Amino acid sequence: MITDFLKHLFPRVVLERNLRFSYTYCLGGLAFTAFLIMICSGMLLLVYYQPTPERAFSSVLFLESSVWGGKSLRSLHRVTSHALLVLILLHTLRVILTGAYQRPRQLNWVVGCLLLFLALFEAYTGYLLPFDQLAFWATQTGMELLATLPFGTLLRALLVPDGVGQALSLLRFYALHIVIIPLTVLALSSLHFYRVRKNKGVLPYL
Repeated sequence: MITDFLKHLFPRVVLERNLRFSYTYCLGGLAFTAFLIMICSGMLLLVYYQPTPERAFSSVLFLESSVWGGKSLRSLHRVTSHALLVLILLHTLRVILTGAYQRPRQLNWVVGCLLLFLALFEAYTGYLLPFDQLAFWATQTGMELLATLPFGTLLRALLVPDGVGQALSLLRFYALHIVIIPLTVLALSSLHFYRVRKNKGVLPYL
């Protein structure tokens, strides 16, 4: 799978007509590139961020006001997260409109949907981390909405066992945002690219 993933990123042969720009040009690849940028910028943000209710907001303020390039770095991370969601949604729309979810690509369609949901969940978990009033109340609203769904109360207790804004809840959102969800996205992305190569057809030079 890893070999096919690398071959997908660096193909031996590319047809000239597939290099022409179009309105759907490499939306999946662009989304993955945005994800990689988020990983790189996020790793730099980790140097200063402190995941505790007492220090989270002040560490963000310190990053923006006292660290050279800190404000630009945080802005890059936030804007790239917006770009990632837009690109994934456009990629999903293209798949729907072109019927690329049909046989033999049903599995890849499911994997792509999982990636979309994970990207949304990643954005949601990251929203709480600055720990300002907007982050707190947005997360609180999301948790109340979650509780209305089947098994929502159980999921809410798992995500915020001590309440939104408390130490354990912030730590769980932090762990989800920087480790669990990104690693899952990387694994599913590898499977997604592998299935693209295995199904062929979409890219005739594979």
